[in-house]
Amino acid sequence: MVYQTCLKGVTFCTRHAEKLGIVGRTGSGKSSIFQTLFRTVEISSGDITIDGVNTQQLDLKDVRRHLAVIPQDPFLFSGTVRENLDPTSSYSDVEILGVIEKCHLRQPVNRLGGLEGQVSEKGRHFSVGQRQLMCLARALLTKAKVLCIDEATASVDLETDMLIQATIRQEFEDSTVLTIAHRINTIMDSDRVLVMDQGRVVELDSPENLLKNSQSAFFRLVHGETYRGHKINNI
Repeated sequence: MVYQTCLKGVTFCTRHAEKLGIVGRTGSGKSSIFQTLFRTVEISSGDITIDGVNTQQLDLKDVRRHLAVIPQDPFLFSGTVRENLDPTSSYSDVEILGVIEKCHLRQPVNRLGGLEGQVSEKGRHFSVGQRQLMCLARALLTKAKVLCIDEATASVDLETDMLIQATIRQEFEDSTVLTIAHRINTIMDSDRVLVMDQGRVVELDSPENLLKNSQSAFFRLVHGETYRGHKINNI
């Protein structure tokens, strides 16, 4: 089966350690950006470079070693806490316990029996928010240069959302963070916002600058107005 991306002539550059919010209505191409980064979908033309290296010329494992993702639907598999956080057995107990502490997971992990505690299928012994935090702990272990967040806080409570955002700000200070936003507040403190529409980049600027322009797509999105015939008060 061949999958095709809906991106059309997308060109943008991120800065070192930049926090970039990505917004747009359903089908605008937001998730396709992540799919091309992780090469779950291969691009037919153009280049994607990280630190000047064309990722299309690298082994897929090498590409993904420098990227981390917190998905919209957090996935945990049957096995131990250790196996879920460190499936390749690359890290020490001290390192794993350290990220558990940073992600506010010590109590739920202890309840399961520590690092050797069994995580049930799909992680049903954890709440949705705790599963998101487990994905965040995985990302912390890898010390990824690029962190991709795909509407990760769309279905969690505000308190967990704040925990996730605070941990990301502190622990990924030196990483580039790309965030597909569902809640506007999660990307309002981004360095810049990338607005997508129909597979194209329509705006790229700081949230402050975009909000100064009442004709901008981002302004209309924030204020719940109609953009190109679509009501998009919820992204």
